[in-house]
Amino acid sequence: MLQKVVGCFAVFILGSTFTLSAHADASPSVMALHEGWSVQSSCKLQAAGENISTTAYHPEGWYSTSVPATVLTVQVAAGTYKDPYFGTNLRDIPGTTYPMGNDFSRLPMPEDSPYRCGWWYRKQFAVPASEKGRTHWLRFGGINYRANIWVNGKRVADTSQVAGAYRTYELDVTDSVIPGKPNVVAVETFAPTEKDLGINWVDWNPCPPDKDMGLWGTVDLVTRGPVALRSPMAVTHFTDASLKEADLTVYSELHNASDQPIKGTVTGTVAGIRIEQPVELQPHEDKTVVFDPETYKQLQVKNPAVWWPYQMGTPHLETLALRFVEGGKVSDEKSVRFGIREVTSELTDKGYRLFHVNGKPILIRGAGWSQDMLLRQEPERLRDQFMMVRDMHLNTIRLEGKLETEDFFRLADEQGVLVMLGWCCCDQWEQWDKWTPENYQVAEASLRSQMLRIRHHASLLVWLNGSDNPPPANVEQMYLNVEAQTHWPNPTLSSASAKPTTVSGKSGVKMSGPYDYVAPSYWYIDQDKYGGGYGFNTETSPGPAVPNVVSLKKFIPADQLWPTVNKVWELHSGGGKFRSLGTFDDAMKAAYGAPQTIEDYARISQVMTYDGERAMYEAYSRNKYTSTGVVQWMLNNAWPSVIWHLYDYYLDAGGGYYGTKKACEPLHVQYSYDDHSVVVVNSTYQPVAGLAVTAKVYDADLKELFSKELRVDVAADASLRAIPVPDSVFSGASKVYFVDLTLKQNAGEAVSRNFYWIPAKLTVFDWPKTDWAYTPVTQHEDMTVLESLPQAKVDASLHIEAGAEGKTVQVRVQNPSKALAFQVSLAVRDANGADIAPAVWSDNYIELMPGESRILTTTLRAHAPEDAVVVLSGWNVPKQTLHLSSAKLVAAR
Repeated sequence: MLQKVVGCFAVFILGSTFTLSAHADASPSVMALHEGWSVQSSCKLQAAGENISTTAYHPEGWYSTSVPATVLTVQVAAGTYKDPYFGTNLRDIPGTTYPMGNDFSRLPMPEDSPYRCGWWYRKQFAVPASEKGRTHWLRFGGINYRANIWVNGKRVADTSQVAGAYRTYELDVTDSVIPGKPNVVAVETFAPTEKDLGINWVDWNPCPPDKDMGLWGTVDLVTRGPVALRSPMAVTHFTDASLKEADLTVYSELHNASDQPIKGTVTGTVAGIRIEQPVELQPHEDKTVVFDPETYKQLQVKNPAVWWPYQMGTPHLETLALRFVEGGKVSDEKSVRFGIREVTSELTDKGYRLFHVNGKPILIRGAGWSQDMLLRQEPERLRDQFMMVRDMHLNTIRLEGKLETEDFFRLADEQGVLVMLGWCCCDQWEQWDKWTPENYQVAEASLRSQMLRIRHHASLLVWLNGSDNPPPANVEQMYLNVEAQTHWPNPTLSSASAKPTTVSGKSGVKMSGPYDYVAPSYWYIDQDKYGGGYGFNTETSPGPAVPNVVSLKKFIPADQLWPTVNKVWELHSGGGKFRSLGTFDDAMKAAYGAPQTIEDYARISQVMTYDGERAMYEAYSRNKYTSTGVVQWMLNNAWPSVIWHLYDYYLDAGGGYYGTKKACEPLHVQYSYDDHSVVVVNSTYQPVAGLAVTAKVYDADLKELFSKELRVDVAADASLRAIPVPDSVFSGASKVYFVDLTLKQNAGEAVSRNFYWIPAKLTVFDWPKTDWAYTPVTQHEDMTVLESLPQAKVDASLHIEAGAEGKTVQVRVQNPSKALAFQVSLAVRDANGADIAPAVWSDNYIELMPGESRILTTTLRAHAPEDAVVVLSGWNVPKQTLHLSSAKLVAAR
């Protein structure tokens, strides 16, 4: 058996001679082998692969499943184990004996683990008799980690050839498949060891006991002629800043599967432009075909429709369609969507990495992504999360070693959301001194697979060859060689950290933390040494993100909800240094007072995360382009968690979500903790004139201490210090000050409202004791006066409009009392009190001054229950329930 690496696939050629048949001009086809799989442990079987992969074998007592699905996913779906996401059920699964909070990817599989055995995946499928004489390829999108693969009693690949979680494979099974008869494929999978380059979870969440073993990617049977055409890509270079001319270069990979030389033509269209090139391939030859704009003048495109990130313009997509034709017969064809766009980067005069899209600078405001811990794929949930990313006005998602599905990248392209991605930290992936010869081979093959799989996508910003650390010179050069060979069209970085390398020099980014709680002022005070609002911080966070009580009850047993120091809370925190919320809890007690109930705890948590996330993003926004990017760690969770997210596992949006949404508004007014300045940030790419900025400062009793209004013009993609608030305003006897900011356009419409609670004395940080996780404090800020705010009243009324997307719910809230209504929030729930999520509001966790009213809106999908209610709650306001069924439903205007 001959093994070769071709394109993004490891291709195994079985030595057969290919002969053109009468059917070779039929259209190439892809049969998705999705349904009808059976799964069982090899420890429970006596049969071997040559028997299991035949139609004579009957898989009695096996699990039934579709794929993709890891072994544990199959067992959970079958009810073998209780919901592993609830309580400590995960720890009850056999093999979960590793110490809680430890990185299981770095530990051997326990002796008693059922996942030390191989696990078989088996499927029977039919190939039409008309496909006889054509080439058949078995394509695997992801196998974790090793596999023996059998087809109709023949082993077509073994574990020396199939190894690597992030490799993709196409196996030539022409000699094994029997058209016109039932066929069987059987795959014996093996979990990664602690010395493999597997799928890992680090300290984000636990690792499942099977280490996500199994068929986690799609499986297809691809039928085509003798020549395969793969991985087409169109690369853009603009000739000047006007973007009126774009030079396109087209690439594609070819493979001749036959024992004969073949002459043919690669032909097709790119953005509607016809291209054609004759190609000759020797037997079993691999070749990259290139259409360059110097040779193919039609690829010098005039006035192209340009792809932009959604905040910069329209994410317009074009089509690239190529086919290989031999003697008038189509051997293979492939079509992809792409964008005419160019991503570049540079080091600023301060040495910070600044990215440009189509020549324009962009402040990266993103967050870190995670797949589901069991790698389950849920298309509707994926779409919801992209909606929420855009609702928060974020422009980038970072993937660290979670190299997502085609659906993910397609949505990113269509939605105009940038993606930065690369390898993961903290296990064998970055333990280069322990690499085996196989590790080097798997790393190189994995990178080649991923480069060629994803390279055509418009949304891709940058690839990181390392995460917490850059690779050693030999590994980095190996990676760079693969990236050059595969014509990766975007920037690369050696790592997510500031460590330079002898190969590529300075990265221009930092990974200096914090990851645990810091007070909001941190992001402004630190301006030159740690994680504050300067440079490009590839992962950072104000720490824990406690869900609301309704969500907490979904994964924490009632008797473990309070107090929060117990095994359940520990398991649903992070690993390593983040096994408890101690730093966050200490800050809460010192600054806000000790909570007495789980309701108190969740309420104060929303205030702290709102305040913290808002301050982080606002500091980076104010300081652009001394700041060039910030990535919140994280965007979402792999399972129900109390740390590191902007919305919880159930897609409920809490304080951190709305603090982020507020901070990243396209036109925004904000307060500076370091110098008391009021700043206007224009994140659009058009100048805005005639904005009215109003700043008011009150003491804790709502006595007005300062008021000023100013007209300003703000340049495109800029920030402007508009109003300096004198230090003396904050020097009175009040322990907390309220800052109320409004930004209006000429017509008087408010485009930004922002309200702050500012301590008289900011937190005092113990800077010399800063570590990678956070900066300790010597004196916390004092917010305890907020617990004694007078009771306020909020009147609320509902209005509902029916539209194509569902029901738009408008809630008018008004404060008729003389007290401030603090942190007023709305949630949509069903009749049983469960959240209907996602239900994102135009604004939430708001403040209402005496006499003030606001209208908040959300859209519910058509299938939302008729008996849904809106629950209004707040820091110092009585809870009330508004029934949607009692509101008048009118047609959308």
